[in-house]
Amino acid sequence: MTLLNLKAAVTFLILFPFVMAVIMYLIRNASLLRNLVAVVGGFSIMATAIMVGVKVLGLKGTTHNTFFTETVLADHVIMGGEVLLMCIVIFLSIKYKKYYAILLSALGTIPVLWMDLSGRAVEGAAHVRVDYLSAVMILIVGIVGILICIYACGYMKDYHNHHTEVGDRSNYFLALLFVFIGAMFGLIVSDNLGWIYFFWEITSVCSFLLIGYTRTEEAVNNSFRALWMNLLGGCGFAFGLMYCNIHFEIGTLSKLTTIIPRKDMLVMIPVTLFAFAALTKSAQFPFSRWLLGAMVAPTPSSALLHSATMVKIGVYMLIRLSPMLYGTFTGVMITVIGGFTFFAASLLAITVSDGKKVLAYSTISNLGLITACAGTGTTEGVWAATMLILFHAVSKSLLFQTVGDIENCMHSRDIEDMHGLIIKLPRLAFIMIIGICGMFMAPFGMLVSKWAALKSFVDSNSVWLVLFLVFGSGSTLFYWAKWLGKICTVIHQSYELEDITPKSEMISLVPLTCMIIIMCFAFPWMSNTMIQPILNEAFHKNIPNVIGGSDVVIMMIMVGMIFAIPIGSRFLAIGKKNKMTMSYVAGVNAGDDRHFIDSFGKERALYMSNWYMTEYFGEDKLLMPSIAISAVIVVVMLIIVIGGAI
Repeated sequence: MTLLNLKAAVTFLILFPFVMAVIMYLIRNASLLRNLVAVVGGFSIMATAIMVGVKVLGLKGTTHNTFFTETVLADHVIMGGEVLLMCIVIFLSIKYKKYYAILLSALGTIPVLWMDLSGRAVEGAAHVRVDYLSAVMILIVGIVGILICIYACGYMKDYHNHHTEVGDRSNYFLALLFVFIGAMFGLIVSDNLGWIYFFWEITSVCSFLLIGYTRTEEAVNNSFRALWMNLLGGCGFAFGLMYCNIHFEIGTLSKLTTIIPRKDMLVMIPVTLFAFAALTKSAQFPFSRWLLGAMVAPTPSSALLHSATMVKIGVYMLIRLSPMLYGTFTGVMITVIGGFTFFAASLLAITVSDGKKVLAYSTISNLGLITACAGTGTTEGVWAATMLILFHAVSKSLLFQTVGDIENCMHSRDIEDMHGLIIKLPRLAFIMIIGICGMFMAPFGMLVSKWAALKSFVDSNSVWLVLFLVFGSGSTLFYWAKWLGKICTVIHQSYELEDITPKSEMISLVPLTCMIIIMCFAFPWMSNTMIQPILNEAFHKNIPNVIGGSDVVIMMIMVGMIFAIPIGSRFLAIGKKNKMTMSYVAGVNAGDDRHFIDSFGKERALYMSNWYMTEYFGEDKLLMPSIAISAVIVVVMLIIVIGGAI
């Protein structure tokens, strides 16, 4: 692929999803035509993303793919887009009497417009740059994001069949998903800070509109919570953008990251403001509640927000800034916030039984770990953060979609109701087991990445971070093992439910399942081909391989054991008769495996339930204190860095 073709492909990735959004909006009825358009258009975007990703990752040395240095027309279009976004926020804020959102939107947008119109913005620099990190993110958005969009076509039809009280605006919902995809492509390839800010704000408004889709009182309140938190981060980004342009006369992110903090500590002002914006997008404490509230929206929006797009923007920005955070006060604060979020959210995930809520807390927790890794500013930290992004995007997308399908079949997403799911819905249960294993079991990349994270925390001489990682990982094991055990355990005869998952949704579920298994085998190749070039380019030198040869051998043995144990067990069971064993309940099973005799000789119903420890650290005990503690840390970081520089 020549540079000209690469430029055309990148342009296609940014613009065509917006065209798809218009088309999906015009097709108002759920029909074969809409599904066909989504599949053809979606796979066109996916194929282009794969082509761009493979091309850039195949380059040797440092990438030099810079585009669009003369962009007068595009700059004017983006300024018009910023005004349009502000008008949408103003209109809906007035409609729902949430006037505070107007102030935050104006506070971020008007100063940026003033800077552009007054000629204070730095011109002439490249606006788009595709490097190794961009290529990896393009693959994530282009594959995982598009599969979610295709999944949504079948899901929304079933959703409105089950939720007749919600007006059918699925064309509007699908259009927003594709707008989100286009904005993500625009953000990850943009180097100009003004362009990044524009696409940043599109994602904020899109998430707001998706969360409020049902227009119930809860949905409206949750959507505005997401809006004001992300607009607050947008204000931080806008102020950092203005400082770069006016003080440093820098208009691009790549030039900002070439400044060495110890030679000019004032550079930490915009870096801290950009990091603050990243914390809001990544739903770190104290900004986590907007992501928890996103569950009121249909499942595809949750899958998109939690896996491939919204929350990945923040950690993407932190990885960009990571080399500048090494040894700085801002870096220490970012790692503390991330580590604390990882630990606290892991504990909170133990205390809930709603499947989507467990996934939401898990997302916040894993994003905390990624944030902490990026904050260390070490090569191991960046390696772990990038690998975590890859595995988390695929696994969490698969899990959210599977929970949505299970809810459609069972009319419940409570983990306690998933008892014996392996018998009731075997196909969906198998897919969910793969997704859960991808999140916490060896040799899947999430666990390997935690090993690299531990090494980076040890190298940073932070005892607190090591403790957060160790105890947070233990909590993670606890809630995933509970869920996995519930799916696989059958204490009495279960019955198979009708699996009504449409084929259009399996187009997404099957590839994602296969991707997790393939990534389990391919992570050494992924490290060498996808992540090592990112490290070399970010730190401007050749970085030794984080994963050594002995590590690869150990992981391959683990892979073999995963398949050898069940196959061997099955082989040993050949010719042996199945034996029904009654549940052991202190030796007093009533004989029907559904009742037991208590100490008073009375017969009581037998029911097996997980322990959620709500009396120790439930949401009512831990959530608000966690938000308060992290809010203090964020405020201290901003005051010390910005106030000290002034």
